[in-house]
Amino acid sequence: QVQLVESGGGGVQAGGSLRLSCTASGRTLSSYNMGWFRQAPGKERQFVASISWSGVSTLADRAKGRFTVSRDNDKNTVYLQMNSLKPEDTAVYYCNAAGGTWSWGQGTQVTVSS
Repeated sequence: QVQLVESGGGGVQAGGSLRLSCTASGRTLSSYNMGWFRQAPGKERQFVASISWSGVSTLADRAKGRFTVSRDNDKNTVYLQMNSLKPEDTAVYYCNAAGGTWSWGQGTQVTVSS
């Protein structure tokens, strides 16, 4: 069974940057399309970005121009580089298979202050 572990979150001021990482045990990620999602308090989980097994990325409109998704298959890790962060980016960020079909990890908290 795959276990996903997200890390790299924290508190930053608006305009700052963070790089989130997602690693997995029990599964090699290189064969899968992977996604990043986020959930703010009181809101539904929403799609942020995805990257195909071949490295093609897709970004939600809210992330375009600010976020970049990448992967390092040698490290079995997927990344989300977030720049120009806004307070509305505050949420718990999760990674998962692109369809969100695996068990969810604990996520990593991102808090952006104005």
